[in-house]
Amino acid sequence: MLFSRTGQVWVGQRIDTPDAWQMPQGGIDDGEDPAVAARRELHEETGSDNVELLAQAEGWLGYDLPPALAARAWGGKYRGQMQKWFAFRFLGNDSEIDIHGVDKPEFEAWRWVDIAEVAGLIVDFKRPVYEAVVAEFRQFSDTDAPGGPS
Repeated sequence: MLFSRTGQVWVGQRIDTPDAWQMPQGGIDDGEDPAVAARRELHEETGSDNVELLAQAEGWLGYDLPPALAARAWGGKYRGQMQKWFAFRFLGNDSEIDIHGVDKPEFEAWRWVDIAEVAGLIVDFKRPVYEAVVAEFRQFSDTDAPGGPS
């Protein structure tokens, strides 16, 4: 979860699913530390890694793909994902974010949204994960909370 200096959350509109907006996410390479992977994926998807680490989620969060999607997604090899989530604060200017100048663009557009909007933007089967991430990292969007924007 990438937070702006004002506590909003970065979301991108997927190229392959224009009705879906999501936060940056991606895979962990064999032997790669999850925090290193999170920063790498953030850079690969947004074009920037000008961030500071705020927190790591306590546990892993998972979702299952709907059966029709599981048959064709990832070559039918997997039925869902387990994810480790991190909260970062973006330290740069919006002009540093370049979703089209990355090696494999995943997003058509991007924007900052209030944290209350995040779970409602994701596809239905991922919504419980997003609700858990929002609950875990909500403090970083609250201007009055420790660790929140100043």
